[in-house]
This record gives sequence, structure tokens and C-alpha cells, in this order.
Amino acid sequence: MDVIQKAFWFLVAIGILVPLHEWGHYRVARACGVKVLRFSIGFGRVLWRRVGRDGTEFTLSALPLGGYVRMLDERDGVVAPHEREQAFNQRPLRQRAAIVAAGPLANWVLAIVLFAAVAWLGSEVPKAVLGTPPAGSLAERAGLLSGDAVKAVSADGQDWQDVTSLADLQSAVARAQALGEPIYLSAVAPGGHSARSLRLDTDQLAGRAPDARLFSDIGLAPLGEPLIRQVVPGGAGEKAGLVAGDRVLTIDGQRVPDVAFLRDAIRHARDGDQPRPMAWRVERGGQVVELTATPRLVEEGGQRVARLEVSVGSPPERVFVSYGLFDGLWRGVEQSWDMAATTVRLLGRMLVGEASVKNLSGPLTIADYAGQSAQAGLSPFLDFLAKISLSLAVLNLLPLPMLDGGHLMYHLFEGLSGRPVSEWWQRQLQRAGALILMLMMALALSNDVARFAGWH
Repeated sequence: MDVIQKAFWFLVAIGILVPLHEWGHYRVARACGVKVLRFSIGFGRVLWRRVGRDGTEFTLSALPLGGYVRMLDERDGVVAPHEREQAFNQRPLRQRAAIVAAGPLANWVLAIVLFAAVAWLGSEVPKAVLGTPPAGSLAERAGLLSGDAVKAVSADGQDWQDVTSLADLQSAVARAQALGEPIYLSAVAPGGHSARSLRLDTDQLAGRAPDARLFSDIGLAPLGEPLIRQVVPGGAGEKAGLVAGDRVLTIDGQRVPDVAFLRDAIRHARDGDQPRPMAWRVERGGQVVELTATPRLVEEGGQRVARLEVSVGSPPERVFVSYGLFDGLWRGVEQSWDMAATTVRLLGRMLVGEASVKNLSGPLTIADYAGQSAQAGLSPFLDFLAKISLSLAVLNLLPLPMLDGGHLMYHLFEGLSGRPVSEWWQRQLQRAGALILMLMMALALSNDVARFAGWH
């Protein structure tokens, strides 16, 4: 998918989520009797405007990365005596707090509905059936074997949550790693009738950036047949005599049970800084063919790994997963709450240096995910929208000046002390909040650039 298409779907997402956020502020403000002067999507030069029946000016501005609702307020200028009752600062504290909280709440409710819609629509997803764990990975040390089906996960080994797909499992494991906690898996061997509980020590990888090397070190690979799917012309695999459709039987006399084992064997086929030739036996057209495959060494994640320049593996076994009306809605509530709690805890761990700041993503990564999810279909795009909507809700509720959460802190102080935060303190806090937000945005953008440049 090209850059223009990704930018288009990114703008589609922004065009849904930002107006909804501002609509939350607008509707509750009007319900509380506050006069809204402007409802703007975007910042900067106004490209389009219309005045509503209630006198609100609706505008579309040149820079579409956000929006705002400007309300009548005596702190911003002179208010006519007959309009004083409609000024934001004249409304009771509980109403002002409700108006501020309405924007993030609208995003949160949308996330619940979208997560529920994905559950209602259902989709075909890979089963949580695992291939051979890479040597030395957390999965291997935990005792996972080829063909193990993970049925449930737990943070403490007591309270279990069902796993319906490989995506569920990977999401739970990634969350545990980001938070620096272990995770327990309930796994059933092929043909087995009883589950065994295993501990995956994801806490040992705390603070690591979410990259390909991290996921390899965790070692949760889907089960698939050890097939050669595609051979790059002129690559090491073609030079070895491999052709698409070959089924790999053994490597150096060792049976190859699945594609995960095959990938790991290729990856580690080197002796120091030199590639190591491998003796392969493959099945081709009902006959066994023996050949020698010598990989090429490439740089990946700061280390040299072996590559045969072939695509391998059959598609993993899939299952159709869907939910009824109430189960789907409850799943939406659970997903949104779990994601919000994880995000807050992760931000806290990043603040104290216990989690990598590389977990922060900026607009380039979001645009990339928007394009990929739109290309994958309706359900993946709705899931993407739900996650971004919830992220906007959580971000705006952070207790930082300039964000809704910062204004809610002002109202909390006023409720506890009986007096508002002074204008002098508000100015100082606004400056500090602006600086923190600029630093966060710069860090997120630098992470984006590093990801696309291959530095992460």
C-alpha cells in the first residue's frame, strides 16, 4: 500500500475520532446551558465555515490534526450582561467537570462500541496452536512444544482468561512483557485431554523495545507445515536448488516437524561470522531430494543472522470467532478497560525508566497501521479505530495542563479547596504542560523515523 493510501486512511480515522471527541464537549456544554462560540475541526486557516441555529460557528481548518470547542468564558474577554449565565466559568463545578470529561468519554464509548462490533461481526483468525519454540527462547524454557494449543492465560496463575486466537495470546504476552510481569499459559498437547500450566518469564525481557528480535526471544510462533512457499530469484535458496512446493523433511539428519523449527534452523546456520552449509532432504513431487543449502548472513537487530531468501510455511489453521449481542458488548467493555489500564501502567513504567520509551508511536506509525488495517478488511480497521479512539481518551485524561485531564485536576483542586487555581499558576502549568507534550510528540516522531529507517 502506497503512502497516499496510508495518508488517506489516516485522515479517515482522524476525521472520525477528532469530531467525535469535540462533539462530546459540545453536546454536554449545550446541555448545561453554555454558549459555544466555535466548533473547529483542525487548526490554522479556516477553509470552511457555517453558523448553526444556536449561534455556534462550525469550521474546518487547514491543519486537520486535532480540533477544539471554544465556549463563552469571562476569563477570555468581556461577556455581555445578558449572556453571563451562558458563560462556562459561571456554571457549577460539577457541570464544568462534566463538559471537560465529555470528550474523552465519547472516545471511550466509541472504543467499546467498535470492539463490540468486531466481536459481533466475527472473523477467521489463526488458532493459538504453536510451532517449535526457537532455541533459548522463553517459550522453550517454559516447556512449550510443537502442536501445543494455548487455551487460557493468567497474570497470577489463579484467575484465567480464555484465549480464542493467536492474536489474543500474542496481545496478552506483549502486554505482560511491556509491564515487566510474567504470564501463565494453560496449554494442551496434541490429542491431549488435560491442560498443563506453564509460566512464561516475560518479566525477564522488561524494558525491551517491541521489535522483531524481542518477539523471537519470546518464541510464540504459529504451527505450520515446513514448506517452501516462494524462492527469491538469484538468492541463496535458489542457488541451493530449492523450488516452491518443496516440503523439508530433515536438516543435518534432524527431522523438521514444522515451519517454526525450519525458520530457527535457517536463522542459526552459521559458525561465527561464516555461514554454515546444511544438508537438506526435501520431498518434491513424491520423491526425496537431497541438497546442500548455504545461507547468506545479513544484519538484523544489531546481530548477524542467516537467510536463505525463501518464503516458508503453510498458512496456520484458522477458526471463525464471533460473539452474541451481550457477550460481544461485554467483550468490548473488557477490552477497553484492559487496554486503558495497561496503557496507564505502561506510561508510568516509562516515566520511571522500567519500560522502553520506544513503545511510544507517532503519526507515521499510526498512518502505517491505518493503511494496513484498512487493506486487511472491515474488522481489522474497526479494531484499529477502537484502539486509537481509546488511546485518545487515555491521553486526554492524563493530568497534564493543556489536556482535558489537566483541567479536571484544576476542578478537583477547586472542589477540595473551595477556590479556583489562580491565573498565575495556570499560566505556569500551561507552559510546563506544553513543554512536556512537545517532548512526547518529538519522542514519538523520532521513534517513527527510527522504525521506518530500520534503526529499531
